[in-house]
Amino acid sequence: MSEDRPQVGSVQNHRVTWEGCSVLLDVNDGDRLVFARLNQGSTLKFGNKNYSLRPLIGCPFGSLFQVDNGAEGSVLSRVTVRSPEGNGSSEPQDECRDNRGIVDNNTAQSLTGEDIEALRREGATGEKIIEALIANSATFEKKTAFSQEKYRLKKQKKYAPKLLVRRPVTRSICEAYFKKYPNRIGFLRLDALSLLLAMGNVAANSDILVVDMVGGLLTGAVAERLGGSGYVCNTYIGATPYPMEIVRMFNFGDEICKRIVKSCLSDISSAQYEMPEEISNQQEVCYTENCANEEKPSFHSLSETVGKDEIPHSSETEMVDTTCESSASPVIKACKSPKAGEKASREMIHTWRENGFSSLIVAAPELDICSAVKDLLPLLAYSASFAIYHQYLQPLATCMHYLQTEKMAIGMEISEPWLREYQVLPSRTHPCMQMSAFGGYILSGTRISNPSTSAPMQ
Repeated sequence: MSEDRPQVGSVQNHRVTWEGCSVLLDVNDGDRLVFARLNQGSTLKFGNKNYSLRPLIGCPFGSLFQVDNGAEGSVLSRVTVRSPEGNGSSEPQDECRDNRGIVDNNTAQSLTGEDIEALRREGATGEKIIEALIANSATFEKKTAFSQEKYRLKKQKKYAPKLLVRRPVTRSICEAYFKKYPNRIGFLRLDALSLLLAMGNVAANSDILVVDMVGGLLTGAVAERLGGSGYVCNTYIGATPYPMEIVRMFNFGDEICKRIVKSCLSDISSAQYEMPEEISNQQEVCYTENCANEEKPSFHSLSETVGKDEIPHSSETEMVDTTCESSASPVIKACKSPKAGEKASREMIHTWRENGFSSLIVAAPELDICSAVKDLLPLLAYSASFAIYHQYLQPLATCMHYLQTEKMAIGMEISEPWLREYQVLPSRTHPCMQMSAFGGYILSGTRISNPSTSAPMQ
C-alpha cells in the first residue's frame, strides 16, 4: 500500500483505473448504475451470483466487460467492441415483413430451461446460448429487423450481461444520482447544474463560497472545474457540517483535495473572529516604524519575537500545515495526505473577510433562502456573481424581491432550465418517451455596493 499511496495524488487525470479508485459501473446500457470502489475484495452481483471486480483494476476507463466462463467458473472478462458492417444496406430489404402474423403463445421457443442449464454446465458462453435461442425460435425469422434486434438485446441482458466502466465525473455522477436517487441531490438535473456553474462564474483562481445541501455534488463540480486553482469554501449554518460523501467519488488528487475546505457561516461573518497573528504582526509593524529613526532591530531578534507571539495562538491545524510546507522531505513523508473538507484556517478566513469571495453558489432545498442570502451576500466582493438553485419558484421570487428592495444586487433573473433528450436511431429519431420535464429554478445576479444598507466587511 505504501507504493500505491504516492500515486493517488498524481492520477487525477489518469485514463486507467487503479486499486482504491471509485468507478461508475453501467450495467446493460443504463439499466443499472452502481458506484463501486475497486479493490481485491470488491464484488458485483449479477442475478444470484457475485462476481469479483478484480479484472477491472488497471483497465482504461470506458472498457466493456461481460460475464464469461473461465477456468474458475463465471468471471468478468473484457470484450472488444467492433463496429458493425453493412447494417445500413440490409434494413430496406426487411420493410415488407411485419409482426402481424406472430402469435405470442409461449410455444415458439423449443429450447427449455434444462437445455440452457446443460449448455452452461458444458461451458457455453452467453453468446452461444443466445445463438442457440435464436436457432430454436420458430418466429425469429418472421420478425422485422427492429424486433430481431430487440429480441437479441433482451436475451443478451439476461444471459450475457455487459458492464461498462465509466469515469466518475460531474456529468456521470449527476446523471446516475438523478436516475436512482434524485431526492438526495435535491432533484438537481445536469443542465441545471451546468447553468449553476456558468452563472456562478466558476473560473480558475476563484474563491467560491458554496452552500451545498445536495450531498457534495455541487462542491465536487466546482472543485472539478477549478482544477486545483482557487478554493472552494463549503459553508454551513449551525454547528453540524452538511454531508459531502459524493466528493469522494470524484477521485480527486491531493492538490484538489486541499483546495476544498469548510467553515461555519458564523466564523466567516463574525467580526470577532480575527487572527491573533494579525494583531501581533500589526503591533510589530508599528513598533518597527516608530523605532526606525532610533534603532533598527536585527533580523534575528525580530524573528524570535514573532515566533514567541505566534506559538501560543497557533491551532493544531495551522501547525500541521506549516510543518508540511516549510519542512524538508523526510517530514513531508510523515505528514498525512490532505483530505477534502478540512476546516479552513484562520489565514484563509481573514483573507476572505478582507477581499470577499469571487462568487456564491447555493443549492440548499431545506433552507430558508431569503434569510440565508441576507447573511451570505455581504461576504461577496463587489461585482461578484451569485447563483441560487431551488426546486420551487416561490422561495427564489421572495429572495429576488428582497434583494431588489434592499438594492443589494443588479441584473437578477430567474431561469428555468429545460432539457429534452432524443433517441437517435436509424429511421426512428424522436424525443424519449420517459424523461424529466422539470429542472427547478435558478436565481442569478451581481452584488453591488449600497452604502445605506451595506457595511464594510472589516
